[in-house]
Amino acid sequence: MRRLLFIAAAVILAALLLWYLWSAWRPAATARPETFSVTQTLGGGGAPGYLRAEKPRRFSFPADHGPHPGYRNEWWYFTGNLQASDGRRFGYQLTFFKTALTPGAEARLSAWGTNQVYMAHFAVTDVAAKRFRFAERFSRGALGLADAGGDPLAVRLENWAMLQNSGRPWGVRLTAAEPDMAVDFNLVSVKPEILNGAGGLSRKGGTAGNASYYYSIPRMATSGTLRIGKERFAVSGLSWLDREWSTSALEQDQVGWDWFALQLDDGRDVMFYRLRKRDGSSDPFSGGTLVAPDGHSIVLKREDVQLEVVRWWESPASRVRYPSVWRLRVPAARIALEIEPRLADQELLTGFRYWEGAVAVRGVEGSPGGSGYLEMTGYSSGSADNSGTVGR
Repeated sequence: MRRLLFIAAAVILAALLLWYLWSAWRPAATARPETFSVTQTLGGGGAPGYLRAEKPRRFSFPADHGPHPGYRNEWWYFTGNLQASDGRRFGYQLTFFKTALTPGAEARLSAWGTNQVYMAHFAVTDVAAKRFRFAERFSRGALGLADAGGDPLAVRLENWAMLQNSGRPWGVRLTAAEPDMAVDFNLVSVKPEILNGAGGLSRKGGTAGNASYYYSIPRMATSGTLRIGKERFAVSGLSWLDREWSTSALEQDQVGWDWFALQLDDGRDVMFYRLRKRDGSSDPFSGGTLVAPDGHSIVLKREDVQLEVVRWWESPASRVRYPSVWRLRVPAARIALEIEPRLADQELLTGFRYWEGAVAVRGVEGSPGGSGYLEMTGYSSGSADNSGTVGR
């Protein structure tokens, strides 16, 4: 599914473009009012002139790890659960979003000229210290401030970067630094690229073109250094890469989603997204993928997965109420899980307000447990089903 939220990046970044001409603006990683809502920004039809994800395509790697001109939105989305040698746990998120402000090739009249703008989010969860840190950046695709492409592939937003450092198995180096946190990680694919949806075409609604091209690498062996303040940790663990490109929008009655990326101890991986409608029910286009230890995968439809909210948590900063503990079952695969955040407060108070963070996965009824990441959006609209159940 990943990530309809950032289809709206074009709107945000266009508004910021003139500001950037005279200011080295940095959004502060502190509580502030939500600038944009999912419902307001993602409602309505698609933008004319852009390419659209309307039919299956042939994927080719490593070429498809790189950018796809002609589509409005594209992202490289890394999340992971890591441990230090003393057992201290961390979660991280480093995500890059590229948005075309106009369709077609850009015509540069100066070094400042570009129709490409970039946004990135960087977050670290320090479980032992019960501290969640996040930062947000925007930049233009000009003057070396931000870009994506090359061979080997590089995606950069100033000094935050994803740099390909191996081809087979595919691997990357992730680097990002802020005054109170930094990462320098090497990631190497353990499993191959997994095509989500119908051979990589992931439909989000019934309207033609409300879809994305979507693949994941659900397991990437990760090692490197993480800094919290002045303290440095050698860490290792597993990361998950999500990749999408599209020119798509939410249907008018869709207000948000809950996205699960779970790495189980028996070697299987579960990705599932529940698109939520205004009445709190699950949209029929909700779905996901179950990946076997050897990399084979099967499509999960909405009816294949049972979800239940066990407990809720209210953000002290935004007063938004999010599900806190979930039960997820895939009966046909004998998977029964209880999913709980490693830290309750992993809310990102960025231009969009959403919750994304590291989760512990406990197996029940003989099912294996594991670790993962969870994203929840659209709850600030007040449309969530607060009864503790999930409708179909």
